[in-house]
Amino acid sequence: MKLGAFSISLAVKDLEQSKEFYEKLGFNVFAGDPKKNYLIMKNGNSLIGLFQGMFEGNILTFNPGWDENAKTLESFDDVRKIQSELKSKDLNLIREADEKTTGPASLVLTDPDGNHILIDQHV
Repeated sequence: MKLGAFSISLAVKDLEQSKEFYEKLGFNVFAGDPKKNYLIMKNGNSLIGLFQGMFEGNILTFNPGWDENAKTLESFDDVRKIQSELKSKDLNLIREADEKTTGPASLVLTDPDGNHILIDQHV
């Protein structure tokens, strides 16, 4: 199963303060929009999403079809294929991708400790 690029999505209290903190760790703004309360920051192959007021708790995020530079991969497992495989392993999905569609879609599941995992395909 190819999950694609990995990042952690952090629920932050103050976007600018968090941005400044992660810049001190060597991260630079890669994408996002402060006016929409989110930034994606990058340090080498490491990605961190900073999200203010969008969700509670932190989320492990995978992007099928993308590499760590948000470039489309030639070959990847579609989120619906991943979903089918997860369901076949009796994993409980909190949100499912519509299997009747193609292209962008997402699903969400929770690990045994309550951490949310978002598999979010943009292509």
